[in-house]
This record gives sequence, structure tokens and C-alpha cells, in this order.
Amino acid sequence: MAGLVPEGSQFDARQYDAKMSELLGTDGQEFFTSYDEVFESFDAMGLQENLLRGIYAYGFEKPSAIQQRGIVPFCKGLDVIQQAQSGTGKTATFCSGILQQLDYGLVECQALVLAPTRELAQQIEKVMRALGDYLGVKVHACVGGTSVREDQRILSAGVHVVVGTPGRVFDMLRRQSLRPDYIKMFVLDEADEMLSRGDIIMREFRSGSSRVLITTDLLARGIDVQQVSLVINYDLPTQPENYLHRIGRSGRFGRKGVAINFVTKDDERMLFDIQKFYNVVIEELPANIKASHT
Repeated sequence: MAGLVPEGSQFDARQYDAKMSELLGTDGQEFFTSYDEVFESFDAMGLQENLLRGIYAYGFEKPSAIQQRGIVPFCKGLDVIQQAQSGTGKTATFCSGILQQLDYGLVECQALVLAPTRELAQQIEKVMRALGDYLGVKVHACVGGTSVREDQRILSAGVHVVVGTPGRVFDMLRRQSLRPDYIKMFVLDEADEMLSRGDIIMREFRSGSSRVLITTDLLARGIDVQQVSLVINYDLPTQPENYLHRIGRSGRFGRKGVAINFVTKDDERMLFDIQKFYNVVIEELPANIKASHT
């Protein structure tokens, strides 16, 4: 199934989800789409000759249903949401759209593709490389479990497309090895899977099947898990008011809670500001404290 949303349109997510659930429950080739053109062949899509060569060399002869509807809107720069069963050619759809729009004379990252797993990111890289073989595309997969230095070396040499998992891509951005200045296309592959992972993690934590949660300030406000009794600040918040939001995750509803802060020399000023802001004294953890088991 494919849902294609023109740029600037008022997209109703609930209506879309309801319609997709309805269509996925049917056996027919029905489509919920806001883009009416259907292209029966790759040749009719106006793609570059060398991209067509790559598509045919990869083994495609005729576009699948989602490719007939999804490639051209992507090439036109529209915002595209596409959903279909596994093996219907979704990856080749957005890869073709990206490859058609790249400026190959500019060896800078112009497209960023995020995927939920290393294996999927590497698979996308292979498809992108194969389809763009005759275009001279430079694509690299940034995923965990591989050499950070090698990623930095390849990115500094220049690539057109980066495919990766969120953690490693963020790391490359933070190190300024990946610069977003020229990115004009962004793809979130398996978007529902990526966005649902936070729900799964929180559900496991609430149920007690996961007893440790490592998080950022994103979870500091408004999250209520009653059984949390200990919060450890690996670093101090940069704003004093956020300190209470962080440690307030423990000791809910009259229960006892403990907050432990890791403080380095560089953090001493921030610790002083927090104590002054709340008019409290945060004591150093005693060296002879004993752990109790309940």
C-alpha cells in the first residue's frame, strides 16, 4: 500500500492509520494515495539513463505497484509516505528517488537515510550502490559495531549518501564528521518500528522486566514510573530547574527515593548553582554506605 502526501498538505495521521488498516485487511490491489499518476514502466518515469541502466542491471524489468506510484513523487521533491508488504520494492523506490536527485558534481552528503538496525542499513547501502553503479554514487553505511575512525575517514573523503542507525549517525554529527549543510533528502525507513521502540522500552521498564533505564533529559519531565527508587545523574543538567525534573522520577507519591550525582571538577560550578537555586546542600555520598536488599 502507498500513501503519498504532497508538501504542505494537512496530513491527518489518525485518518491515514485507519485507512491503511482497512486496506491491509483486504486482498485486492487497493491504494490510498493523493498522487494519481501511475507509471507502468521505468522508462516512462523520466529517470536518468544511467539510473535506468542500474535499475535494469539489478534485475528489475517492470516496476512493482508501489514503485509505479512512489518513485516519481519522490523525484519531484514531494513528501512521501509509503507503506507496503515486505518484498514489494520499497527500498528501491526511495533509493531511485534519491539517486535521481543527487548532484554528482558535489561530493557532499545530500541524502540521509535512517534505519532501525545495522543489517537493514547495510542492506540499503548495497541496494543504493547497485542501483547507482553507473552514476558513480558514493554511499556509506554508518552503523554501530564498526570502526569510528573508518567512518570518519570515509566521510571526510566525501560521500553523496549516508545510510545509518540513529546512534552512529548522531555520533558522526556530534563529531562534525558528518555535516548536514547540503542534506536535501531525508528518509526514515521502517518509521513505525523506529518510533515504537521507545514505547516498547518504557513498557518493559514499567512492568519491571527491565530494571535499568539509561536515558536523556527527554524523559526528565512528566514520566511517572512509581517503582523507581534510584536516579543516577551521570552528568549534571546544564539548567538548574532541570535537576528537579530529573530526580523527581524517584520517590513518587510519598515513597523514598535516592539521587546520586557523578560530579567532576568541571561540574562543581553547576553543582553550586543547583544548591543555590533550590537552597539545599547536596552532601557527598558517604564512603561507608551499606547496600540493603529487599
